Amino acid sequence: MKQVIGIVGLGKLGLCMALNLERSGHSILGVDINKQYINSINSKTLRSPEPNVESYLNTSQNFIASTDYTTLINKDCKVIFIVVATPSLASGGYDHSQIDTVINHFISFGVSEEKKHIVINCTTMPSYCDSLAQKLKPYNYSLSYNPEFIAQGSIIKDQQYPDQVLIGSNNADALQNIEEIYRSMCKNEPSFCTMSLISAEITKLATNCFLTTKISFANSIGDLAQKVGAETDKILSAIGSDSRIGSKYLGYGFGFGGPCFPRDNRALSKYATDNEYHLLISEATDLTNSAHLEFQFNQWMKIPEKESIEFDHVSYKKGTDILEESQQLALAYKLAKAGRTVIIHENDEVITKLKSIHGELFTYARRG
Repeated sequence: MKQVIGIVGLGKLGLCMALNLERSGHSILGVDINKQYINSINSKTLRSPEPNVESYLNTSQNFIASTDYTTLINKDCKVIFIVVATPSLASGGYDHSQIDTVINHFISFGVSEEKKHIVINCTTMPSYCDSLAQKLKPYNYSLSYNPEFIAQGSIIKDQQYPDQVLIGSNNADALQNIEEIYRSMCKNEPSFCTMSLISAEITKLATNCFLTTKISFANSIGDLAQKVGAETDKILSAIGSDSRIGSKYLGYGFGFGGPCFPRDNRALSKYATDNEYHLLISEATDLTNSAHLEFQFNQWMKIPEKESIEFDHVSYKKGTDILEESQQLALAYKLAKAGRTVIIHENDEVITKLKSIHGELFTYARRG
């Protein structure tokens, strides 16, 4: 069933969702606070490094973006996805203020004449969505939690081919509707994991916590193997061949970084501590990641001083422009500060970012 779907927050994730849903036959009403950005979407002049975004936008016919929340009062718009940022706090938890701002907009309109359902796509701290659902209930809104498991540089594809669709909700009609929406968008047959709001919030954090643990385990075993002269790749390949373990995320390389993994791991630890449970595995994972960076630094410092050290990318994932908690960049920085000549191969956008932060600390080599 084709629907009119609202999406608040048209950043990388929200825009990709809007384009995928529009391509699936739905009519999309998007809202964002950045007027210039909205204009570039409506005029189809937006430039994005994410694969397929520009081509999907250019061929879209039923996607209208606006800065006006009142467009979502449309009686045919029964489902509204909220895809805004939830930055990390110094405590390790998540800042929900942008979600709160969006919710307050809807509350300011008074009781909705039509029953509407709000779906939170942002990562939140467990128990937040339960409190939000209670806040919205008097205004004829119900609420679900539906975070996505995507990676920068492949968002469109990851939304089309998810392993699982995680939905936290206490509303049977909403669950069915969200599942129908995803079935229309997905090109595979994902597992639909439905549960309570707080269970889904914990699941989102715990899934990424497990992946960071797996990465840290692989790197620590690899460090040990290198220390004693054993065969790193063969060891990890053998471990990954066990069906109970699997080979994904079990390669030897740089530590985990980026905008999701480190934050989710810390947030789960914070939530556990707040509930008087010491989640040792989250702490050990962070410590192992830091220890691996130090091990790599010491290994690379053994390279003769006259030789330059080259990185084919320092974004947290090759092909993206994201430097957030990049372990490659952290290693490059430590080496350069230690007096080594570090050559970084990156595209113009990343090089511009690096120069604004680190000046001429590195030698830059442009690639397309």
